[in-house]
Amino acid sequence: MTTATPEKSEAVSSDHTPITVTLKILRFNPEVDTEPHWESYDVPAQRTDRLLNLLFYVKDYIDGTFSFRRSCAHGVCGSDAMQINGINRLACKVLMKDLLSQDGKKTTITIAPIKGLTTLKDLYVDMDPFFEAYRAVKPYLIAYGNEPTRERIQSQADRDRFDDTTKCILCACCTSSCPVYWNDGSYFGPAAIVNAHRFIFDSRDEGAEERLDILNDSEGVWRCRTTFNCTDACPRGIQVTKAIQEVKRALLFKRV
Repeated sequence: MTTATPEKSEAVSSDHTPITVTLKILRFNPEVDTEPHWESYDVPAQRTDRLLNLLFYVKDYIDGTFSFRRSCAHGVCGSDAMQINGINRLACKVLMKDLLSQDGKKTTITIAPIKGLTTLKDLYVDMDPFFEAYRAVKPYLIAYGNEPTRERIQSQADRDRFDDTTKCILCACCTSSCPVYWNDGSYFGPAAIVNAHRFIFDSRDEGAEERLDILNDSEGVWRCRTTFNCTDACPRGIQVTKAIQEVKRALLFKRV
């Protein structure tokens, strides 16, 4: 029989010691509010909790009118994108241990809806403009001629060419972190360009020219100012700015 070392015992204990944190949430109910306002909630937590757990606590035990999107809770659906301490992140991927004050003082976490999209209620935003831009770049395989009788073979090198941009989960973290998009919602935005990239550089696709023509518009890739906000915000680690620059080069040199 073995026993845990004191160091391990203390670590386990500290991870599960209850603490209280304050969630400062930007609330907005269009039925009663004319402007968004901040409300604070003291919520019990553990270091191993995800921020999403604390949002559920507010809704389940404090205020049932609190609204936010969520689905898989595993960083795959992208539903729970929001500003957490001013940074676009997924609530289900943020651990409390990474947000707690290091000086022993009580922790306050600010939570607000992502920018650039109209807030419908609390953290719930209108995603229609985002998905309209996504659909506009034709994010699907385009192939002409007769349907093949066997699968379309692709080399590993060809697959690697666009592998990074296949990871997009359409959470809008990148697009809503873009200052160009904040000021002008007609810009396609990083996520739409990333999803165009995924097919433009796919060797099996024959619609690259169509997508490049779409993105050569005044609201397309040329609006990008290379601030890297989009790359920093992506919860999947996609090199968003790099993908946008590759699309620009394809337009400049007419070569994919």
